[in-house]
Order: sequence, then C-alpha cells, then structure tokens
Amino acid sequence: METCSNLVRFGVFELRPRTGELRKNGAKVRLEGQPIQILTLLLERPGELVTQDEIRTRLWSDGTVVDFEHCIKTAVRKLRQALGDDADAPRYIQTLPRRGYRFIAPLSPLTAGSPATVENGPPWRASSVNTTRWKQAALAGAGALMAALSFGVYVHFHHNSRLTGKGTIVVAEFANTTSEKVFDGTLRQGLEVQLEQTPFLSLISEAQIQQTLHMMSLPAGTPLTSNVARELCQRTGSMAVLDGSITRLGSQYVLGIKAVNCASGETLAEEQTTADTKEQVLKVLSEAATRLRLKLGESLATVRRFDTPIEQATTPSLEALQAYSLGIKAVKSKSDFLPAVAFFKRAISLDQNFAAAYGGLALSYWCLGETDLAAENARKAFELRDRVTDPEKFLIEVYYDEYFTGNLEKALQTCEVWAETYPRDDNPRGMRIGMYWVLGQYDRALDEAQANLGLAPAIAIGYGGLMYSYIALNRLEEAQAAATQALAKNLDSPSLRNDLYDLAFLQNDADAMAQQIVWSNSKPGVEDLFLALDADTAAYAGRLTKARDLSRRAIASAERFEEKQNASHYQADAALREALIGNSAQAREHALAALALPSSREVKYAAALALAFGENASPDLLRVQHIADELARRFPEDTMVQFHFLPTIRAQLALRRGDPVGAISALQPAAPYELGIPATFAVPLTLYPVYVRGEAYLAAHESSEAAAEFHKILGHRGVVLNEPIAVLAHLQLGRAFAQTGDTSKARAAYQDFFTFWKGADPDIPVLKQAKKEYARLY
Repeated sequence: METCSNLVRFGVFELRPRTGELRKNGAKVRLEGQPIQILTLLLERPGELVTQDEIRTRLWSDGTVVDFEHCIKTAVRKLRQALGDDADAPRYIQTLPRRGYRFIAPLSPLTAGSPATVENGPPWRASSVNTTRWKQAALAGAGALMAALSFGVYVHFHHNSRLTGKGTIVVAEFANTTSEKVFDGTLRQGLEVQLEQTPFLSLISEAQIQQTLHMMSLPAGTPLTSNVARELCQRTGSMAVLDGSITRLGSQYVLGIKAVNCASGETLAEEQTTADTKEQVLKVLSEAATRLRLKLGESLATVRRFDTPIEQATTPSLEALQAYSLGIKAVKSKSDFLPAVAFFKRAISLDQNFAAAYGGLALSYWCLGETDLAAENARKAFELRDRVTDPEKFLIEVYYDEYFTGNLEKALQTCEVWAETYPRDDNPRGMRIGMYWVLGQYDRALDEAQANLGLAPAIAIGYGGLMYSYIALNRLEEAQAAATQALAKNLDSPSLRNDLYDLAFLQNDADAMAQQIVWSNSKPGVEDLFLALDADTAAYAGRLTKARDLSRRAIASAERFEEKQNASHYQADAALREALIGNSAQAREHALAALALPSSREVKYAAALALAFGENASPDLLRVQHIADELARRFPEDTMVQFHFLPTIRAQLALRRGDPVGAISALQPAAPYELGIPATFAVPLTLYPVYVRGEAYLAAHESSEAAAEFHKILGHRGVVLNEPIAVLAHLQLGRAFAQTGDTSKARAAYQDFFTFWKGADPDIPVLKQAKKEYARLY
C-alpha cells in the first residue's frame, strides 16, 4: 500500500511526487520538469503562499543564472494547461501578484483500498507540520473509517490549510424553548460572528440561503429549523449543519451546539454549557463555539489567533445583537438598505460601542447616497475597531478609507491582505469591484466580479457588479445574460434594476426603461433615484421641460423620505445640466440650492462645476475657488478629490480666465483616473476631465487633440451613459472638425447631434447656437 507521502490526490488528479508522475482519472498526463517541481512544492504546503524566491531556490539551487521570473510564469502556465485551470478564475493555483502562488483546491485523503505500488527511497520531503499531516492521513487510509468520523478526519487532515470552495457550514436557528423572544435569531447571529473569524470554516451566505429557500418553495426569511437547515445543507453541497438549542432550567440557561453531517445525519461534534444568567448567555456561547472549533479539527494555534469573544466582537446586549442581525439580513439577502438603517440605529441605541453596527450603518448610508452620514459612521466604527473580529476589522478599515478618507489605494491594500487571510471570503473581492469602477479600471472590476461570484454565487450585489462591469466595457449581450441569470435566481435588487435601466438606455429600449421606473414607484430610497435617472435621459434627448419636472419629483421624493443629501445630489445634477446647455441663471439657482442642503464632496464638485461652466459674474467664480480650497483642505487623502475633482475644477476656472494652456496642465494629474466613476448613484460625474480637456484644446486651437478627447467620450458609452456630455460630445466634435476646415466631417458630427435632439425643446441656448454654427458650414 502506497503511503500518503508518495501519493497526493486533488479533484480528478493524482500526483506521485517521488516519480514526478501526474495522472488524471488514472490516465498519465504529459508534464515534467519545472511544472511538476512547482506543483510538488505547492502541494507540500496546500493553502499557503509559496513565494517566487522559494520556487527559485527549489528549481535553481545550483546557482544557475536565468530570468527566473519569466521561467516561473512559463512553467505555471504549462501547469495550468495540464490541470485545465484558469488564472482569472482558478480552481487549483491562485496567483498572488508580485508575491507568488497558492494551491487552493481541497486535497482528498486516501481511503482503504487505494490502488498503489510500494516504492523504495526516502519519503516526499515536506515541512514538519505537513509531514505529520501526511502520516495521520496514511494511518486513516490504512484502516476502515467509520462514517461518523469522516468529516472529522477530513478537517483534521486539513488542519493547517485553508479550506476552499465546497467546505461550507450551515448554521441553523437555535431551538428556543425559553419563551424569551430575544434569543430568536440572536444566538445564530452570535455563533456566526464567532465562526466567521476563522479561515478554517466557511459559512454559507445569507443570500444563498434565501435563494435555496426559494428553490425549496419556502418564503424568504423562513427560519432555518433543524430539518430545513439539513435539507438546505444537502441542496447546497455543504459539509455540515450546526444545530443549536437553548433551554431554561430555573434561573439558568442551558445551551447546546451540535455539528451534524448533513448527508449521513451522524453527529460529528457537540458542546453543551450553562449560563447562570441571561446576561452571560453570549459569553458562554462564545466559549462553547471555541471548544467546538477544536473538536472539529481546527488547530489550537488558529483558534487562539482568531478567537475574539462574541460579546466583545459584537455586543454584550442580546437586544442590540438581535437588531443588528435583522439589519444584516436586510443588507445581505435583499440589498434593502433603508430598513437596514433603522435596524442598525436601533442596535447602536442599545449599545453605543457596537462597532459592527456603525459599519453596517456606513454601508447602508453609502448605498442610499448619503455619503456624509456614511463617512461619519465609518469614522465611528474605525475608532471602535479594536472591539471586533479580524474579518470585521478588515471591513471597517476598508469602509474608513473608502467612505471617510477616500484613500482608495490604501483601501485596496487592505482588501489584498484581507483576501489573503480569508481566501474564501467574498467581501474583499466584492468591495474591490466598486473601487475599480471609481478608478476607471473596468477590466479589473470584471475580473473581481467573476471571481466574487465563484465565491458567493447567490448574492444580488455580486450580479450587479458583474452586470455593470460588462456595461462599462460595452459588452451589452453579456450584461443582459448576467441580468437574466440573477432574475432567474430570484436575486432582484435596486442596484440590479438600475443596471437594467442603463442597459435598456444603451439599447434604446424605451419600454424596458419604463418597466424599471414602474418597478421603483413608491419605494422609499429607490423611487427618487429612478426619477433622477429618467430626468437625465430626458435631458439627453433635449427634452428639458420634462427633465426639469422629473428632477423636481426626484427632489420631492427624496425629501419625503428624509434623504436630504440625495435631494442635494439631484439639485446639483440639475445645475450641471442647465449650465452645460447654456442656462446659467437656472444653473446658479440649482447650484446654490444644492450647497444650502447637507452637501457631500460629490455635490460640492458638481455645484462648483456648474457655476464654473456658466457665464456667471466673478463672485460666483470666487465661490468656486472657495469650494476647491475647502475640498483640498478637508480631503487631503481622497483619491478622487485630489486627482479628479480638483484638477477638473481648476481647469475650468483656467478656461474662464482665458488660459487654455493652464487648463490642460491642470488636468494632467487626472489622466490615470479620468475614466472612473467618482460619484454616488445620484450624481453621474464620469468623464468630465475628458470633456473639459477637449474644450481646452478647442480654445487653444489644437483641433486634432480636441477631437481625440470627444471621441474618447463617445467610445465609452457604457461609462458616460445618459449624461449631458454624452450627446454634447457630438456637437463639440463638429466644432473641432470645423476648426480644422474639414466641413464634411463637421457636418456629419452636427447632424448626429441634431438627430439625438430631433425632439428637443426649441429654445435651448446650445441648440440655437449649434444651428447657427451648422448654417455657416455651407
């Protein structure tokens, strides 16, 4: 019988490290040399980072001088080809850029009867920890394994590696016989917090739970009783169910937790403990969860490292934890942020030091467009971050840098460490999607969205990330397919509907856009957003009267639901629209109204641009300079403020001073970020650095350069969508061609503009000016 040191199995593959032989379903795979050596090294340390330097030492220990980085990449590429692996969505080998590689697939322990031949020679060289692991697996394979121990052996076999892919756990609701409702949902949430902090276990997501309940013909929010949880566990291919119970005996509370193999029904491990008072329940639950982790095979070292007590990680208040759990459910399963705000506020009112609740409130406010409130709550969560588990700490630190400081580069670095520590956690990838959008890196956002769905295939926000990434890259058919998949999985959400509206706009499908508007009617926190979207679409077609009416309704809807900052967003959006089409007085009125309300950095930027675009008197330009100075002072680390907002404002001010060369120079820092989405949902502000640069080149009579900038806008339809500059770019392109004397191209560009505005209100200043310019081309 061949020992585990001589044979490794993963998926359909077997590797015999001593002979360098790789087999797939028993058939030999033609692979040798450096790829096999790298695979052997990765399998010696499954789940761990193997650096490029370590690979170089193994492959070229004789000191041979080679371009080792290129050679390693080539060998890994050949290895992936042999395994049928994909670098963008890896099943076996994960690349950690500029660092090395990690083997991420679960290894299969040998069982009795595994075919093999005895080989002579020393055993496969490995670290002492892994050598112990292989010996344990060999002993396990030598005897008959009882079904009741199969799960325990499996996790023990992997005790020093991070489980990936299929190793999920379902946490059932606690059977509560105390008649005290405060325990309903609360103990399950507390147990999940305790278990989520360890990389050893992976809990099934709330969104996947809700989707599977739908497949089981059960309503959303159905409690996961023991029987429901077990069926859900089987349907999702999870490994085990954790059943809990709480019973009252006199003044004491008895808690029990049991891990059950959902396929066989056998008990894998269990814990029982007693709390003398209700106030001690969370404390003893935390202690029981720690002991259960050890019984399930987790190493003492990782338990000690990732063992923040529940009452410290969340709250000692059962009532606060109950409110928090309801907020989390609203966010994760429904993307329903307005009720989530109420739940998180309730949790904080019961415990002022509830760090995770502040974090949930920050996320909810951000998704509702209330960016200042998001920033303030992110700051509060950050100040209390020492009270949370490691995953929550990562999350809070990212919120702080994304929402409060605006330092996206630092937030991305935190996400990288987070993903490395918890490779099966979908959160760091999900958060990177939005940050890559802001930075204009849509290819990378798509990569993250695809990988994120691999980790969390049943999350509405995940499909929204995938869909918008496709839209931004003008890959509309794939965006439609993603939307169809999401709706088929019952993953409807406001963000998905927003993407469906954008997609319908790009496809010129008025009926589909109208469907999304009808869907949004009377929905708090949603209706106003879709009215504002429709206002921009009307303005895009030159129907200014309709756009003004829709904007007024959007503002009224936001005010009705006490979304004051969103109301300021819509005022700023209207201001910018009026300024661009030549209505300076109306632009000024909306800009000042926006600034009079609680104003985010995005609102200040849009209002400043509106005032700078208009033909206003010098006091307004002085106000614009004050806004720029305030933004620079308040947000010194903010990536978008420093490298998008301020360069654009300063460039437009330079144009107003008659200094196009200075405007072009002012926009240089914006170049790496100019294609990004720097604003919230409510105020679309994409590609304005490009538009202002095009105007500056026109003013400097550098016509070819100007045309290139306006072509850039037209080439990114999925990014600029229904913003005014998307249609005005045609007019500006006509002006650039006219400046060069190419009247044929100029006429064509003007005609494109007139086609878009064939139903436009006739008294729009920019339209009347365009008609005069067009007449002069003949």
